[in-house]
Amino acid sequence: MTGIANLIMVNIDSPDPAALAEFYRRVLGWEITHSEAEYAMISDGTASVGFGRVDDYQAPAWPNPGGTKQFHFDLRVEDLDKAEELCLSAGATKPEFQPGGDRWRVLIDPAGHPFCICLPR
Repeated sequence: MTGIANLIMVNIDSPDPAALAEFYRRVLGWEITHSEAEYAMISDGTASVGFGRVDDYQAPAWPNPGGTKQFHFDLRVEDLDKAEELCLSAGATKPEFQPGGDRWRVLIDPAGHPFCICLPR
């Protein structure tokens, strides 16, 4: 099926756009293409992720029985332990609740958004 559009960008709320762009630059290896106090962006040359400053930002909860998570990234990695170590050194945290077994792990970015590192299927 052919769509009517192509996804070119996702924007994420943040208390500190530049810091969150730097975190995801380290995790994904993408280039920071814009960085100011109010807005920052990373890109791989095809798609971009933007980070917009929101006053009084409230991080989503994890786990989120109330449905407040809003979104999360699933990032494919070849080695869960190594990827976890690198993400933690970049500023992520690891919550106690881990529903993924041996196939994926939930981590929390510096702004409080959960994301998953996942092994290929």
